[in-house]
Amino acid sequence: MAPRQLTLDLPVETRFGREDFLVSPSNADAFETFEAWPAWPDRVLLLLGPTGAGKSHLGAIWAARSHAQVLPATALVGADVSALAAEGPLLLEDVDTARGVEADLFHLLNLVRNSAHGWLVLTARSWPDGWGLRTPDLLSRLRLAPAVEIAEPDDALVRAVLVKHFIDRQLVVDTTVVEYLAMRIERSLDAARQVVEALDREALMAGRRITRPMAGEVLRALETAR
Repeated sequence: MAPRQLTLDLPVETRFGREDFLVSPSNADAFETFEAWPAWPDRVLLLLGPTGAGKSHLGAIWAARSHAQVLPATALVGADVSALAAEGPLLLEDVDTARGVEADLFHLLNLVRNSAHGWLVLTARSWPDGWGLRTPDLLSRLRLAPAVEIAEPDDALVRAVLVKHFIDRQLVVDTTVVEYLAMRIERSLDAARQVVEALDREALMAGRRITRPMAGEVLRALETAR
């Protein structure tokens, strides 16, 4: 058996540029909506979709273009909401999981809608009715806000993301490896990133090229580790 090599766990930068966003039927509507900014019908927009679908990436593209602040929704707790609204565009992530922010979020929505230069994007996994909100007026305003959804990544997008991550790591793999992985990992962009990272480490440690048997071993190891 060949000796396994030690590896340096050097980070590979996750790139959130516009050129790195891969458009497919699952995200095309959302992408086109953000491309149309600032010609939006409202100053508030909900960006909805499952975990790992690309909400953060699309939000980061808009934030770079609009010079928006990017904050977790939990940052509203104890924040000066008036100051946040006055500073310009704002992206709040994971609003559906934030607790204790309803009063501040309600205030923020009103401030942004009455602002001359304010914009607010809220990301969440589901529609507002599923957030467990206890403030009827807040729920009513969120229901009226325009929303765009990113669907679970389709097969073509999963394949493309796998290929992109292999290229980013300067890894050469056979197309059969990509097909094998695409049919077996969960439909998540994060899952595609994680399996390529794990394969990169395994290939370096074993001193071997990435093959289908190696991909199978890594997938089983990742499943066991969950």
